[in-house]
Amino acid sequence: MTGISASGPASRPALVLASSSPRRLSLLAQIGIVPHRIAVPDIDEGERPAELPRPYVLRIATEKALAVPRAAGEVVLAGDTTVAVGRRILAKPVDEADLRRMLGLLSGRRHHCFSAVCVVSDDGKPRTRVSDTIVTFKRLSAAEIDWYVASGEGMGKAGGYAIQGGAEGFVRFLSGSYSGVVGLPLFETRALLEGAGVLAFPVP
Repeated sequence: MTGISASGPASRPALVLASSSPRRLSLLAQIGIVPHRIAVPDIDEGERPAELPRPYVLRIATEKALAVPRAAGEVVLAGDTTVAVGRRILAKPVDEADLRRMLGLLSGRRHHCFSAVCVVSDDGKPRTRVSDTIVTFKRLSAAEIDWYVASGEGMGKAGGYAIQGGAEGFVRFLSGSYSGVVGLPLFETRALLEGAGVLAFPVP
C-alpha cells in the first residue's frame, strides 16, 4: 500500500491499518485515506466471563491496535464490531446452525451494534471511541432465514449478517452509524485520526 490519501504535508504520520477486513479498507477510502501499510493483529478475540458487549468491543479494538508493531512516525488504527441482544454478544457464527440461531434472535426485535475504533500514535497511548447503533429487523419468516443462510453472506460476520448486503432488506429501523454497522464508524474514526495528526483540514 502507498501513502495516505489526504491533503497536507508529507511529514504527517503514516497510517497502519491493523485489519485484514476489505470492508474497513473500503470505508477508509470513503474519507480519502489509503493506509501506508496493513498489518494483521494476532490476538484472542474470545469473551471474558460476564463481559458486557461495549467493554468487550473496546477491549478487542485496543488489543488489536497494541498488538501491531509500530515504527517511528506511524499511527496504528484498529477496529472491532459486535452485535448484542441485551447482554448477549453475537460473535461470528461458527456454522449454519449457529447462523440460524442468531437470525432467530434478531428476528422482529431491536439489537445494538457496537463498533469501536482505537488509534495508537507516537506517545503509545491508545485512544478509543465507540459507536452504538440501534438496529431493528423485521420479523423473519422461515423462508427468509433459509434464503439468507443459503446466500452464505452471514458467515464470518458479527451477528451473522452484513447490512451492506442482502440483510439490508431486513432492516426496519436504524439509529446511529451505518458505517459502524458495516465495520468502521467513520465519524469517530475521522476524529481520532485528526487528533493523531494523520488528517488535517484548514479552519474555515
